[in-house]
Amino acid sequence: MLVLVPMTADSMSRPVLAASCACFRNGKLLLAQRASPPQYWTLPGGRVEFGEDAASAAIRELKEETGVEAEVLGFAGFREVISRRGGNLHFVVLAFAARWVAGEAAVTPETAAVEWIDPGDLGRFRTTDGLAEIVENARRIADI
Repeated sequence: MLVLVPMTADSMSRPVLAASCACFRNGKLLLAQRASPPQYWTLPGGRVEFGEDAASAAIRELKEETGVEAEVLGFAGFREVISRRGGNLHFVVLAFAARWVAGEAAVTPETAAVEWIDPGDLGRFRTTDGLAEIVENARRIADI
């Protein structure tokens, strides 16, 4: 999952820790399309703030990016994103499985679109690398 955040000189010289959330509601997965390039479909997520645990960051980012509130069910895996295109970027993204609690999914400035999908339909979307494996792990955790 690629998470784009503003870069500082420090963050271009070391990995950035980020967290994302595979949120399920009635068997559907919440997928978000990034507003900024590349506009891949992925899990809502972003940078872990100093002093914040990764699971809390995933839930916070989910709410900020979609308006949805959820509870974490477990750790679904991680991905590293390393890119030298347009500057050096290195993200370590921790992904969590979660269950919807409240809120209706809505587009925010960070998302171009949001959609509840059948997890089996993930292949219809242009997604970030490794997303299918993370979603499958999250499905097992959520018992979907």
